[in-house]
Amino acid sequence: MQKILKLLRKNARLSAEELAVMTGRTPQEVENKIKELEGKGVIRGYTAIIDDAAYDDETVLALIELKVTPQSQSGFDEIAARIASYEEVESVRLMSGGYDILVSVIGRNIREISQFVNQRLAAIDAVQSTTTHFVLKSYKENGIIKTDSEKDERGMISP
Repeated sequence: MQKILKLLRKNARLSAEELAVMTGRTPQEVENKIKELEGKGVIRGYTAIIDDAAYDDETVLALIELKVTPQSQSGFDEIAARIASYEEVESVRLMSGGYDILVSVIGRNIREISQFVNQRLAAIDAVQSTTTHFVLKSYKENGIIKTDSEKDERGMISP
């Protein structure tokens, strides 16, 4: 099971036949295992890893740290679910450390993300403070290296 998950995490487009060869199982066993994992909620969906800068260099990814007051009945869950419901939000994670929740947001520009933080996140009563970090460049995402292996010649000295 772990091997199938690892392979799918790297390439969700692998066929049952390809996975069978790679794991030493039959295609039917692989299909059954995948259906079981989907049914149990282990596999929640399939996605493409997009290099936003390759098609739209104006797109901005922001990581927003939130300090939050937990709710008496639901802790952080209710707040996290509310934040996750916003269309701009890519991910919401409960964190240890100085902040409680980490939110990933994609926007068309810095102004759009700033408005989202100001009008949506900061307006939630339980949110005590926010810190926004804008991603300048992404090198690896979901285990996939996103940078081209161009040679950096800035330090090269010609004879």
